[in-house]
Amino acid sequence: MAVKVRIPTPLQRLTGGKEEVEAAPGTISVIVGALDAQFPGIAERISEGGKIRRFVNVYVNEEDIRFLQAENTQVKDGDEVSIVPAIAGGRS
Repeated sequence: MAVKVRIPTPLQRLTGGKEEVEAAPGTISVIVGALDAQFPGIAERISEGGKIRRFVNVYVNEEDIRFLQAENTQVKDGDEVSIVPAIAGGRS
């Protein structure tokens, strides 16, 4: 079994239109690296210097990794990772 990774619409052009891909278990950092090896360019949009960008939220089984171990959060077989870009805007 693998880890399911949900890809947000803005990044699906890098995954050939796939909204869900699979990765091997490991830390979030390892998974981002593996995704980048499979889909070049995805890591630079999710992370910078090994850290998840401020405007990108990552969840493991619906839990925000910022409240777990951030990039060092362990993800195991059968877990689901969701990458959610923060949305800004509105009227001032």
